[in-house]
Amino acid sequence: MTDQQVYPPIHLRATGLSCGRGGMLLTDQLDFSLRNGQTLLLRGPNGAGKSTLLLTLAGIIAPFSGRFGPPDAGAELPLLHYCGHRNASKPRLSVLENLTFWAKVNGPTGMTPQAALGQVGLGDLDGLDAGYLSAGQSRRLALARLLVSLRPLWLLDEPTAALDEPGHQLVTRLLANHLARGGLAIAATHDPISLPDPSSLSTLLLARAP
Repeated sequence: MTDQQVYPPIHLRATGLSCGRGGMLLTDQLDFSLRNGQTLLLRGPNGAGKSTLLLTLAGIIAPFSGRFGPPDAGAELPLLHYCGHRNASKPRLSVLENLTFWAKVNGPTGMTPQAALGQVGLGDLDGLDAGYLSAGQSRRLALARLLVSLRPLWLLDEPTAALDEPGHQLVTRLLANHLARGGLAIAATHDPISLPDPSSLSTLLLARAP
């Protein structure tokens, strides 16, 4: 445990996990585990089931078989953030109003909304309607939700989508700080992600089930 660690010891394991949508099997009999300070990258071609797997891990879609969670069958998943490929912002609310809404929904346990906007490079746009943001700025606003509410497990679907090189560096910093606090992350991405400690990264390659 580091001086920065704020989350208790967490061990998550997927055992025989099969999932899909509309009755179509996409990922079959997956086994992996994750502990504090670790990130699992989901790789694979479009249609391999990366997004569906994240939705299953988040509890939004029921698995076909298997389970994901603490090894103790009676224990519940820790609080998590699911950040999908859609940014879930309301275009007629300001940037600050959007983030304040999410802080109230998820619990204001992290940074203030204004401080979080500064961290993601949107501090000067707090009064702008979110509908006027570029695609990359909208992604930064979605990432700011991770900062206003502290939750140990991050499930990220293409977190660097629409981001420029500084945006990619932002994602790296956010992940590194999260892991230093004892957080865990599972990210589906086509883009390369590097962290200061390469040993904290592992990769799961998905291929569409036959």
